Amino acid sequence: MNSHRGKWTWAVAGVLVAAVLGPGAQAGADSDRSGLSEAIDTVLGDPRMEGGVASVVVADADSGELLYQHLPSTRLMPASNTKLTTSAAAMEILGPGHRFTTDVLADGRRHGSVLRGDLYLRGTGDPTLLAADYDELAAQVAAAGVTRVQGRLIADDTRFDAQRLGRSWAADDESSYYSAQISALSVAPDTDYDTGTVIVTVAPGAAAGDAPVVTVTPDTGYVDIDVRATTVAAGGANDLTVERVHGSNDIVVSGTTPVGGSGAKEWVTVWEPTGYAAAVFRDALKAHGVKVTGPTRLGRRTPDGATELGSHSSMPLKDLLIPFMKLSNNMHAEILTKTMGYEVSQQGSWSAGLAAISGYLKGVGVDAAKVRQVDGSGLSRMDTFPAGQFVRLLRAVRAEPWYPDWKRSLPVACAPDRFVGGTLRSRMCGTAAALNAQAKTGSLTGASALSGYVTGADGRELVFSIVLNNYLASSVKPLEDAIVVTLAKSTAEAAAPVEPKAARGDGLECAWRKPALC
Repeated sequence: MNSHRGKWTWAVAGVLVAAVLGPGAQAGADSDRSGLSEAIDTVLGDPRMEGGVASVVVADADSGELLYQHLPSTRLMPASNTKLTTSAAAMEILGPGHRFTTDVLADGRRHGSVLRGDLYLRGTGDPTLLAADYDELAAQVAAAGVTRVQGRLIADDTRFDAQRLGRSWAADDESSYYSAQISALSVAPDTDYDTGTVIVTVAPGAAAGDAPVVTVTPDTGYVDIDVRATTVAAGGANDLTVERVHGSNDIVVSGTTPVGGSGAKEWVTVWEPTGYAAAVFRDALKAHGVKVTGPTRLGRRTPDGATELGSHSSMPLKDLLIPFMKLSNNMHAEILTKTMGYEVSQQGSWSAGLAAISGYLKGVGVDAAKVRQVDGSGLSRMDTFPAGQFVRLLRAVRAEPWYPDWKRSLPVACAPDRFVGGTLRSRMCGTAAALNAQAKTGSLTGASALSGYVTGADGRELVFSIVLNNYLASSVKPLEDAIVVTLAKSTAEAAAPVEPKAARGDGLECAWRKPALC
């Protein structure tokens, strides 16, 4: 990669400023441009980007003054930077105070404590529902005086369509927690809110030859555990694999784990999350002394006039953004996308939701015709965005009344708390960007991105987008960090390149590694 790759003829670049950042943007001082350009070009010239392609734009957040651009209109896979558009549109379309509701309703006649009719569990997409929340709903049914339902338990997930997986999502990801099926009714196993999954914990047996001890959270019979793994002597290999068989809820545990070893803890998706929610709720009803005599049925709409027996509301959207954006939760993005579709056009589908997002982007000056978004999370490799359009969005949202809550959801460089630092909590530590840069990360194989805000050494706020694709290195995140640290150390008069560090680990985004974020 040649070091001059990002240098533009600034007479030409000045003409392109408005196209990238919108009307009113102006080119800065020659000394600023040349110094910062050379610094970023030097970083992008790192051998790890040999043969790859980069779209990078930096601007003054207040004035829109273009400070650097390289291939600003080139569309690349943004990975989880896609969540920037989804989250911003959700804050505008749904509102910061939006809450998901889950209701229990009765259709039939009451005879004392007996309901002669069906019991409906109706969801609207809440991605934060825990087993404890279903227990609370069951307690409300019991408190309403119902002890027996002479009818069916019906799970009403009709707020969303029946398409469970996003466009072009990889088939070999189906068992992975970041690729769970999307439904208006589901269950999250813990307060990371990875809805549509169970946690499978594998501990070694007491002696070599014993089967490992396997537990499931929440404790549900909806999944079946097939233990094929073996405990081996202390010091042996810990090479456990926990995967769900396609088209079923059979989870196979294979491999070996040594006596006294750490075992494994995996978040595994379920097949058909609506059934998962219904199973957890039925168990909760039984625990509260409510017997449902009929079978469970999925996907039927609650009739008009049904009597409410219980209700649960989620946290408001402004708070839901924290686990969503800090931990880069794909399922939250997709649920919000379908929810926006329902809000705008009464269709809880990806197509309707994406149309709503596109409408929002057009309204704030992002050229939606120059991006392709096919899901809410960026898990699809069909999503393509140029850095210039991300910078437009990042500048535009600063004028929104909900901007402080939205910006609060972005990961903060080197902030140790998981729900502050998120996927940036181990990055840029010991630099001028630490506790300064706030940005959304993104990772797919051969695609990495970082877009957000950082304050320079002279106090001016800068907005940046870095989208890198088609590299073969294990990770190019050190290059992203080096660019952002360069910005954090820069002034309007001077900038010097920061040497990228060596990559640590396998290069995967922290959010892709369970159970602990890096």
